[in-house]
Amino acid sequence: MQLNSVGIIGTGKYVPERILSNKELEQMVETNDEWIVTRTGIRERRIAAPEQATSDLAFNAAEIALKAAGITAAELDLIIVATITPDMFFPSTACLLQEKLGATKAAAFDLSAACSGFIYGLATANSMIASGMYKHVLVVGAECLSRITDYTDRNTCILFGDGAGAVVLGPVPEGRGFRSFELGADGSGGELLKVCGGGSRVPSTEASIAEKQHYIYMAGSEVFKFAVRIMGNAAEEALSKAGIDKGKIDLLIPHQANIRIIQSALNKLSLSEDKCMINLDKYGNVSAASIPIALAEAVEQGRVNEGDCLVLVGFGGGLTWGASVLVW
Repeated sequence: MQLNSVGIIGTGKYVPERILSNKELEQMVETNDEWIVTRTGIRERRIAAPEQATSDLAFNAAEIALKAAGITAAELDLIIVATITPDMFFPSTACLLQEKLGATKAAAFDLSAACSGFIYGLATANSMIASGMYKHVLVVGAECLSRITDYTDRNTCILFGDGAGAVVLGPVPEGRGFRSFELGADGSGGELLKVCGGGSRVPSTEASIAEKQHYIYMAGSEVFKFAVRIMGNAAEEALSKAGIDKGKIDLLIPHQANIRIIQSALNKLSLSEDKCMINLDKYGNVSAASIPIALAEAVEQGRVNEGDCLVLVGFGGGLTWGASVLVW
């Protein structure tokens, strides 16, 4: 069966107006700006307004992506929202977004793979379009991580922010679009990065709330070691599948979790920093929204040109990882 060439035909991003700086965090927990910047590379992060939920952030990013793609919401066949902070358990954030957009003929579902979720969403959408099942798919990474962050825990509260990034996938000329995907998971590391409370294992109770089980828990050093190893490896696997040498990379767009993790990936791929999109200093770790926000910003800045070879790569709770190679 002849598969259709699939690529990204529109990008968009949205970040909330409120900025939470390192200086503000100094007033909240025992930390300081120099320590945060040295260890993570993060200077500030965005925080959603009290009335904003994940679907609201997703909507703003999606509208921009649709406009860039030159299609209307009514032309969408499917909406995939990658998130670990849905508006509610159900209905899915994707269904809420479908209604906000007026995408009346689109199927919709959420995808949960933590910070790797956007890459998982791209792979799913790519397969559906390549097979001929659908023509246009909206993939959104959106998070309100501030709602599950403990601002008394200095190890995690310095890291996370809110925002959304969106892309529209559709048919592209032969020779363009996605060349490969590399997805993986290691459930034995599930205990290293998690939110226990609120599910069927630990239902919401006064005790679970008092024990702060509804906030992000992270074994930082263990996750760091995993990330340093997997980021470069996943990117190399995706390049190998695509039959493209790492010297041909025009731009690396990594998950924005920690500057030292990004630098380790650059070393593994023998890339200079000018071939990498880095914006975690402004937004922190926005989980599934991190890569699409960085991609949209790279497009805005004119750093992505037709024919460029892009590598998207991320890792997250699960533990999960994902990478993709595409020709713009």
